Amino acid sequence: MTDISIRITGRAGRITLQRPEALNAMTYDMCLAIEAALNAWTHDDAVALVILDAEGDRAFCSGGDIAELYATGTKGNYTYGQKFWADEYRLNHKIFHYPKPVVSFLQGFTMGGGVGIGCHGSHRIVGDTSQIAMPECGIGLVPDVGGSLMLALAPGRLGEYLGTTAARMNASDAIYAGFADHYIPEAGWPALIAELEATADVQRVAARSVATVPGPLQTAQPDIDRHFHGAALSDILTTLRGEDSDFARDTLKRLGRNSPLSMACTIEALHRLRGPSLTLEKALDLEYRFTARSMEHGDFLEGIRAAIIDKDRAPKWQFADQNVPATAVSKMLMPLGDMALKLGGTGMKIGFVGLGNMGAPMAANLAKAGHAVTGFDVAGTTAPGVAQADSAVQAVQDADAVITMLPNGDILRRVAGDVIPAMAAGAVLIDCSTVDVESARAVAAQAEAAGLLSVDAPVSGGIGGAAGGTLTFMAGGSAAAFAKAEPLFDIMGQKAVHCGDAGAGQAAKICNNMILGVTMIATCEAFALADKLGLDRQKMFDVVSTSSGYSWSMNAYCPAPSVGPQSPADNDYQPGFAAELMLKDLGLSQQAAAAVDADTTMGAMAAELYRRFVEDEDGRGQDFSAMLPRLMARGHGQS
Repeated sequence: MTDISIRITGRAGRITLQRPEALNAMTYDMCLAIEAALNAWTHDDAVALVILDAEGDRAFCSGGDIAELYATGTKGNYTYGQKFWADEYRLNHKIFHYPKPVVSFLQGFTMGGGVGIGCHGSHRIVGDTSQIAMPECGIGLVPDVGGSLMLALAPGRLGEYLGTTAARMNASDAIYAGFADHYIPEAGWPALIAELEATADVQRVAARSVATVPGPLQTAQPDIDRHFHGAALSDILTTLRGEDSDFARDTLKRLGRNSPLSMACTIEALHRLRGPSLTLEKALDLEYRFTARSMEHGDFLEGIRAAIIDKDRAPKWQFADQNVPATAVSKMLMPLGDMALKLGGTGMKIGFVGLGNMGAPMAANLAKAGHAVTGFDVAGTTAPGVAQADSAVQAVQDADAVITMLPNGDILRRVAGDVIPAMAAGAVLIDCSTVDVESARAVAAQAEAAGLLSVDAPVSGGIGGAAGGTLTFMAGGSAAAFAKAEPLFDIMGQKAVHCGDAGAGQAAKICNNMILGVTMIATCEAFALADKLGLDRQKMFDVVSTSSGYSWSMNAYCPAPSVGPQSPADNDYQPGFAAELMLKDLGLSQQAAAAVDADTTMGAMAAELYRRFVEDEDGRGQDFSAMLPRLMARGHGQS
């Protein structure tokens, strides 16, 4: 293959990219050839280290060759791209974990796919001409090839800035950001390569390394941190638009060129990745969720058209106003099920007790992700891909993790009493039920006494979130327990927050749902009042959803039929979250409030209204947003 030279010279396996006229962009065949070479050299004693370099002085590798991706994608063939990315990510993973030193020489442009092969090795060398960047948002992708790992590890909020603006790093900034290790003047590279070939002594790399002066990104770090700390793209744009400075104007210009959907997903992905449980495997899995969908549901094909095919530099992005709904981000980053990226056997053995409306799809998502899941439910229900046990005790035997999803605290205590003695030492018990704080703490104490890790992790997101893998987990327990459970949260949900010690997850859940219950009643009362005042419901929604009355109950779960996004109100109030479950959660909040002498007047009133609705009227079996027709039928004065 003339595009790449693969040979053994001295004690070094040599891989040289040979497409200088194309800035050494990597083709699919080159990707496969590099992987084959690495496989062959893994157990070859003649090869002590691997050297990656490229011909020409303009680029090490400017990225992946995307012409074939565009050609197949525009014909509706998305599988070619999905296979390309899966194989490329497998190569990135292999370089990162390679058992022998991998030394890369990164002159000129190192971007996109070039980062994937050049920036995961053990010794990453930059020089005078080096310019490293992750420009994927400019073509409708997200920073991938494992680049999100380095972005998440970069100082402060530099990762968000680099990932969304495509800013280029010189040698000094690349080292500062974690994309490179050593600056060595390029004039000395040939001699160093010859030494490595002859001696295989990688210590000679550090010996030739030269200190650098701070680069422009290091100087801009305070501005970057001030503007890029927000939770979403909209937060970042708001702070930038509110400041009259050269940095803000330049950054807004950079962001204005790129796909809003890609930028919003980049920010969300980095927020999910950042933390003590960050791994390359986690980063690649999250990246692949996006890229696998990027042709059909993202802006990738339009980005390539505008940049490479027609070259009009005028892409017609989705969400061109830069207002990207959270649902659009969740859709691009939700688990892929059977299509999930597979990098090798990393599955856990999981016992799952409680396969009801929530538990069954959660267990199924774990099984689809490659884990060995055994489940049990007293009702005999099952889940796709989940082995069925005859008892809870049988389900948890030899499991690395045990997950429970149960109706109440009393049942949780009984099940915990059965399964904890049967669990393997060092396993983690993850309770996803919504129960009282005292039950959660009692079970955690029992697990700790048995030498187990324990997390109370109630969920938010309903049946749809359980099926789609978009739940939010509110977790309580030790840092070690949360770290062991978090990879499973990433499969079953889109966000997991470590709220504190045992019981903190349940505390967060009941506080959250007390707010939800109160705001839903207020939202329903507002619609009922609007009706009586002759105000059109859609007009009210248009005003409230974009002003100070904004709430999740209004904007994402509107209780008025045919207003706002699809919700249970549009399905005759068939429950997404049943009124009796809201009553249960409000009851838990009032139980907790009484225990600590907290004044929750509005929570108590909401609990009483839902009690009447469920126990005295026809609310049982309806969605909790059915409070609106209840108010319309009875009138608030009769409540």
